[in-house]
Amino acid sequence: MRQAMVLYRDTVAGRLVEDENGYTFSYDAVYLTSENAEPISLTFPLTSEPYQSNVLFPFFDGLIPEGWLLDIATHNWKINPNDRMGLLLACCKDCIGAIGIVAKQNEEE
Repeated sequence: MRQAMVLYRDTVAGRLVEDENGYTFSYDAVYLTSENAEPISLTFPLTSEPYQSNVLFPFFDGLIPEGWLLDIATHNWKINPNDRMGLLLACCKDCIGAIGIVAKQNEEE
């Protein structure tokens, strides 16, 4: 199982988990109660219910570099181009825009 913290404007907005059943995105409870809470995307309205998918959500997949930049990432980090979660974790810590993806190592973080 791999996990990532999803940052929105440098604030933890939620968690993305990849496991044997696919992918789950859920908003952080503290974030949801914040008066500044905004959805990370129009495809992810604010809710306490988790979003689930068999494949990486298109919103997150769209953050992954393409073309020659993807080639550099896959070659330098030796990541299979089909490992979308691996690419997301490796390449999307500081994306253009308001979103950041940070690998979560364990439950203590």
